[in-house]
Amino acid sequence: MANDTLVGVDLAKDVFQVAISCVPGKVAKRLRLSRKAFAEFLTHTPPARIVMEACGTAHYWTRYAEARGHTVALLPPHQVRPYVLRNKTDRTDVDGILEANRNAEIRPVPAKSVTQQGIGSLHRLRSAWMSTRVARLNTARGLLRELGVFIPLGAAKVVPRLREAIGDADSGVPDLLRASLHELADEIGQLEQRIAAIEHQLTALARQLPDVARLMTIPGIGIITATALFAFIGSVERFPSARHLASYLGLTPREYSSGSRRRLGGISKRGDTYLRTMLIHGARAVLARARQGSRPDRLRQWAIELDARVGHNKAAVALANKITRVVWSVWRSHTDYTSVPLAA
Repeated sequence: MANDTLVGVDLAKDVFQVAISCVPGKVAKRLRLSRKAFAEFLTHTPPARIVMEACGTAHYWTRYAEARGHTVALLPPHQVRPYVLRNKTDRTDVDGILEANRNAEIRPVPAKSVTQQGIGSLHRLRSAWMSTRVARLNTARGLLRELGVFIPLGAAKVVPRLREAIGDADSGVPDLLRASLHELADEIGQLEQRIAAIEHQLTALARQLPDVARLMTIPGIGIITATALFAFIGSVERFPSARHLASYLGLTPREYSSGSRRRLGGISKRGDTYLRTMLIHGARAVLARARQGSRPDRLRQWAIELDARVGHNKAAVALANKITRVVWSVWRSHTDYTSVPLAA
């Protein structure tokens, strides 16, 4: 195989579809390999350009192939799908990957390091445990409400009130339910301990990652958001401008224009929902503190004026967009964020 050989791979759990192309637009050879055979194929094949979708296990196989001298390009799956003609099969999928690779407008996804994937996995675990915790808290509230025991608002008040109701013989909680409610309270406590342990681990990792420390100097970016950006974005170099990063996260307006008519709607909400949610929550916190007169500067003053003009929700999203652009600038220039004071 020559160095200009193009190998398209449709990844799977067990069976991998491989198409080898030496001439653009034509497939010279097709292979259907098991996981073990695919690993041997990468090991014994001379260096070539390998194209895959950025889907499950793609980053692992990218590191595996690059360690054996190959050049790997990961294409966004949603941009490959239009190139899949007729019915979806492994054969048409790999043909679509080869065809999408010829489009220079499709930018490859950078491969993630083991550290980035590990941090991303911690975030996924934390998010899953937080969802489970909220479900258990709501279950406790609902069960006690049916028994005439009402819990005030606030997640921190649920477990103490639940244990108090279990221990009070006159609370109205039937004896047959007390043991199960006690286990429910213990489960909520265990979930909270797991979440706290992950946050402590992320804090320790942040001290070892200069990029994460720089991102935390930006208003609205804390330890959770900074480590999530580092894990899920990979390399900020993939974005030629700050607007590209904001667009990637779905924080730019959705456009529907034709001819002389230009129509801009709400934000597109494309990209990673988890990152976009945390950035907007961070912007809300900055806006709330800015209303209290905390550390006034040009960014916060701009947000306050926008809030008065368009309302809180739109101002929070607009501030999240601006924070995202600051993230791009700080991350790319390797400098800490410096607030600009208000003019005299």
